Amino acid sequence: MSRRFQVTFDAADPALVSVFWRDVLGYRIPGPPGVELPEGADPLAAWDEFLAGLGVPKEHRNTRSALEDPEGRGPRIFFQQVPEGKTVKNRLHLDVRVAPDLRGDERMTALEAECERLVALGARRLYREEPSPPMSFGHITMADPEGNEFCLD
Repeated sequence: MSRRFQVTFDAADPALVSVFWRDVLGYRIPGPPGVELPEGADPLAAWDEFLAGLGVPKEHRNTRSALEDPEGRGPRIFFQQVPEGKTVKNRLHLDVRVAPDLRGDERMTALEAECERLVALGARRLYREEPSPPMSFGHITMADPEGNEFCLD
């Protein structure tokens, strides 16, 4: 029997990092339980209002955030606030599959275009690995706004 799983990120600013990854992956931030969000509503604002209604102090309202795949296929992603910053290389990272079926210049052009889009969202480009078949078709390593590494593949 297979199991469903959630990917969890430690973060200083869960809202910031969840918005970044929402825009990278095309996921959505779910609204609070029992709250029907109108089309175009800001789910983070809805959470702030919901938590304020529960008496949660403002300084404790950005301690967690989550993302869900709107198609229900990918894992849920959870962001939890931690006091310490990132200090070393990730032992686990996400590969964002931008061009899995492309090769050569066509692949690297697609990766570069996505890299530019993500830099505009707050990512940082770290390095590009050139194609070296048959072991590597090339990728770009990047970091999210809090320094978590990920690859464009």
